[in-house]
Amino acid sequence: MTKQFAIGTFAIMLAFFACFFIWPIVQILQGGFFDQDGNFTLAFFIEVFQNPIYLEGLLNAFLLAILSTALALLLALPLAFVFDRFAFPGKKLLGGLIILPIMLPPFVGAIGLRQLLGQFGMVNSFLIDLGWMNANHPIDWLSGDGRFYGVAILNALSLYPILYLNAQASLANIDPAMEEAAENLGCRGWKKFFTITLPLMRPGLFAGGTIVFIWAFTELGTPLMFDYTRVTPVQIFNGIKDIGGNPFPYALVGVMLITSIILYSLGKGLFGRQNFAMMAKASHVAQPKELSAVGRWACTGFFMATIVIAMLPHLTVIGISFSSDWYQTILPAHWTLEHYEVALGHQLTVPAIQNSLLYSSVAVVANVTLGIAIAYVIVRTKLPGRGALDAMAMLPLAVPGLVMAFGYLSMSQEGKFFGFLNPTENPTVLLIIAYAVRKLPFVVRSAVAGLQQTSVTYEEAAQNLGCPPLRSALQITIPLIMANLLAGALLAFSQCMLEVSDSLILAQKMQYYPITKAIYELMGFLGSGRYLASALGVWAMIFLGVTIVGASLLLGKKLGAIFRL
Repeated sequence: MTKQFAIGTFAIMLAFFACFFIWPIVQILQGGFFDQDGNFTLAFFIEVFQNPIYLEGLLNAFLLAILSTALALLLALPLAFVFDRFAFPGKKLLGGLIILPIMLPPFVGAIGLRQLLGQFGMVNSFLIDLGWMNANHPIDWLSGDGRFYGVAILNALSLYPILYLNAQASLANIDPAMEEAAENLGCRGWKKFFTITLPLMRPGLFAGGTIVFIWAFTELGTPLMFDYTRVTPVQIFNGIKDIGGNPFPYALVGVMLITSIILYSLGKGLFGRQNFAMMAKASHVAQPKELSAVGRWACTGFFMATIVIAMLPHLTVIGISFSSDWYQTILPAHWTLEHYEVALGHQLTVPAIQNSLLYSSVAVVANVTLGIAIAYVIVRTKLPGRGALDAMAMLPLAVPGLVMAFGYLSMSQEGKFFGFLNPTENPTVLLIIAYAVRKLPFVVRSAVAGLQQTSVTYEEAAQNLGCPPLRSALQITIPLIMANLLAGALLAFSQCMLEVSDSLILAQKMQYYPITKAIYELMGFLGSGRYLASALGVWAMIFLGVTIVGASLLLGKKLGAIFRL
């Protein structure tokens, strides 16, 4: 029975991924590497690297990813080290707050950062009031290369929690006896950190860094909100209108796909296996060190300052949503609830919320169903292909949402396979499928973690008493891992609610817009557009904050496992 279930699960997953993961990628490769006569060619691919516009876009995307990952690492590594090694006031609360920036995609925070760094924004108004800037010649921080750095900073402030969670988990897994042995041999301080601690953390750091790099490399929403067009994801987005006859958007997507897969393979196959051997069980549990009063409050201040800086764009979005006039002042001149009242009845916002709830709910139900079955096969069976099943379930982390969305759009063109799922008519089914495929790894990782922590003897005892395997799984196993399942479902649901690339590309009719597409469209409206977009962003912020906190409470320190390769 168990073997049949495992084989059936593997077959269903294989069919599902063939249709909605492999086939969209095939469409992209076919469009970028085959001419109109069906002959294989590298001409389009080579032209991408010869065309100065495309080459500049790829270079900018690559540099953005490098800078975003480096800045995120500079934030995450000291935070994780301080949290793991020292006791300080408010540690538990600050440890939960430090991951809050991940609750919103960077493109929503872009609304706030534009208000902060705009020519007539908060920073310039503050400098003018201090007399440090000429009011007639304010600096436009987001002009020219300023947009590049604005995107990188926002990416880092939004994505550093992924690296922080991986670094924290890596530190927690280090046997303190190894560091103590190094100290006994005279290796202390920074030398001990760089020669002992950091190498032991490297697999986890590289895993988290790979995810951050891929997300930043393929990020579409933030450059769009900054009107930064000199980057490949925006060039692809702008090329959608020529998807039927222009091969270069396909070639660009193909380059991003190949790059992402290479990075993922390096993280999974090379660095992911370089785990330094440690004792199966530590000789003792490391206790946080007690510091002086100055040291304790310095740690608290470090965490608080990081949280304030990281949340400042989001806090500014809240300020915009409550302001009636925010121009050339440090704070809004007048406050109002009008934008929330208008948003609750606007033709874009209310249907967008309803659509996102529908798409996300159905996608998460599918994810939980598939995630439980996949995790059970991986952990509880000895099926020869279970390793391949695990890798298959995690592959969506390696393939950017931008690539998958473009693939779905491509396979629905000109009567191709699944052409009846035309997003120009009704994108509901495609959006649900896209959300489900992209967020499946969160649920699978949560379910796998739960099963690994639950002894199989409970199920065996039930089966020895005559309980069939399926019934024992439903009545024994699932209740025991319910906290993990809820945490994974909450994370998947929150990520679906504010999925950017799929929503911007696939939702092409207003009545089907999800929240992210509505926010993007509202930002283009003259007058009150950015205020309504901010109000909708605040609603999403509150909702996602509740889900992230709930997942954190359910999983605790194991939350980081969801964001590992």
